[in-house]
Amino acid sequence: MLTAFARAFKTPDLRKKLLFTLGIIVVYRVGTHIPIPGVDYKNVQTCIDAAEANQGLFGLVNMFSGGALLQITVFALGIMPYITASIILQLLTVVIPRLEALKKEGQAGTAKITQYTRYLTVALAILQGTGLVATARSGALFQGCPVASEIVPDQSIFVTITMVITMTAGTAVVMWLGELITDRGVGNGMSILMFISIAATFPSALWAIKEQGTLADGWIEFGTVMLVGFVMVGLVVFVEQAQRRIPVQYAKRMIGRRSYGGTSTYIPLKVNQAGVIPVIFASSLLYIPALVAQFSSGTSGWKTWIESTLVRGDHPIYVTLYFLLIVFFAFFYVAISFNPEEVADNMKKYGGFIPGIRAGRPTAEYLSYVLNRITWPGSLYLGLIALVPTMALVGFGANQNFPFGGTSILIIVGVGLETVKQIESQLQQRNYEGFLR
Repeated sequence: MLTAFARAFKTPDLRKKLLFTLGIIVVYRVGTHIPIPGVDYKNVQTCIDAAEANQGLFGLVNMFSGGALLQITVFALGIMPYITASIILQLLTVVIPRLEALKKEGQAGTAKITQYTRYLTVALAILQGTGLVATARSGALFQGCPVASEIVPDQSIFVTITMVITMTAGTAVVMWLGELITDRGVGNGMSILMFISIAATFPSALWAIKEQGTLADGWIEFGTVMLVGFVMVGLVVFVEQAQRRIPVQYAKRMIGRRSYGGTSTYIPLKVNQAGVIPVIFASSLLYIPALVAQFSSGTSGWKTWIESTLVRGDHPIYVTLYFLLIVFFAFFYVAISFNPEEVADNMKKYGGFIPGIRAGRPTAEYLSYVLNRITWPGSLYLGLIALVPTMALVGFGANQNFPFGGTSILIIVGVGLETVKQIESQLQQRNYEGFLR
């Protein structure tokens, strides 16, 4: 990997792309530290330093914003509205025939769906920004902090609207920066910004574990977490790269004196076909009842039950629901993203077949059978990886934002592998020395 980066900086046009990407990353990180108007930044820092933040409820959004959510900065919402909008459009493509037709139109249809995604991102940013401002004004963003209700001193309508507009504009800028990286930089822009947001929280989270430790001034806990992290990265890399290759043979065709076809290839079915989306779905679904309970007044029985079970990440009911939802959404997302019947029809159209399997319906049934078989270990792996922060919380009292676990490690490893592959592929296009040796 280091050799690939060293060779990339020796190539002028690729070096320009890498430097452009690094420049956009710097702009993005600066924006995560600029507070929005109407917020008392001193009181915010007081609550954060007191370590009283209710990160069990806002942990996912705060992680995707690189810690900017709890600091209520310009990029407080981060990339989360765009991720949510992309997932919603992807699901609606299966349900709404008009979107499905646009997807089949090629580049023009994809551009139209991207435009819809941008509009939905802005709408979700307005909704989430309003919710964040309301939470900050009520003092519920930092539970237990004595100055939590004084974070927004002026609670007039003008100041509230200004705060929402600022955060919505920040989300639009983040979306624009991500598209700039995709067009002129290296890798997928949104994935790179997501990677940077998560990686930015690692140093502080690791140092907090060291500071909270009791064995040898916390160095034993720190070393244990680092060791667990390296093991988990190796496990995630192994599973993310694992795939079942279904062999496909194409029949020969004689046109005149020449024969065409007769090639053999394969269909790669990944063990973790759904990626990190089931974890995001499950977290978002469990986030809704906790958010409803937080904004409801009074001390009713259902509110007390939700706060005692679904807000705390170490409760057995929460852990069980979280695990089962991840497994369910893994199968659900694979079912809507990979259509065995469509793949079988395309193979039959171009004269392809799986050795030993008849073309058409038997091929679709075979692909569906294999996909279900490999989705089981993939979904169980996702559920176990997502529960690592909970095990750390129960095991040695680490906070819920345990760095090496769940969504964070899956995204960091996945984006890192994909970016390195893109750099190596661009190097191969410009340097043929390796093929001549």
